[in-house]
Amino acid sequence: MAVTTFTEENTSPLPPKRIFKASIVDSHNLIPKLMPQAIKSIEVQGDGGAGSIKTINFPDGDGLVDNLEKITYDVKFEQSADGGSISKVTSSYYTVGDFKLKEEEIKAGKEKVLAMFKAVEAYLLQNPEAYA
Repeated sequence: MAVTTFTEENTSPLPPKRIFKASIVDSHNLIPKLMPQAIKSIEVQGDGGAGSIKTINFPDGDGLVDNLEKITYDVKFEQSADGGSISKVTSSYYTVGDFKLKEEEIKAGKEKVLAMFKAVEAYLLQNPEAYA
C-alpha cells in the first residue's frame, strides 16, 4: 500500500464555526444535497464529534475508488484577521497493492476537495441563518 498526501489551503469570508458546522459536523446531510453528482451519501460511525468516522460513498463509475483502500482528511479551520476563516485540508490517499496515483488523479482529488468547500461556502453565503 502506498500513501499519497497533499495539503490544500482555502480562505473564506465566513467564520470558522459556520464552515465547520456545515462541512464537517453536518456534512452527511448537507454535502450529498449540494453535490449529488459527486457524493452519493455520507455515513457516520460515532456521535459526529472528534473521533467519528464518516464514510463517503461516491456514485458508481468512479474507477479510481476501486484502487483505493481509503482516503483520510485532516481538516483545520482558523480565524483569519478579517473575521473570515482559513481552512487547511490534508488529504491522504491509501492505494491498494502497488497501484500508484497519477498526477491527473491527484489533481482531480484536489479539485473535488475544493468543489466541496466552495459548494458549502456558496450555500452558507446564500443562507445567512444556516449553521449560525
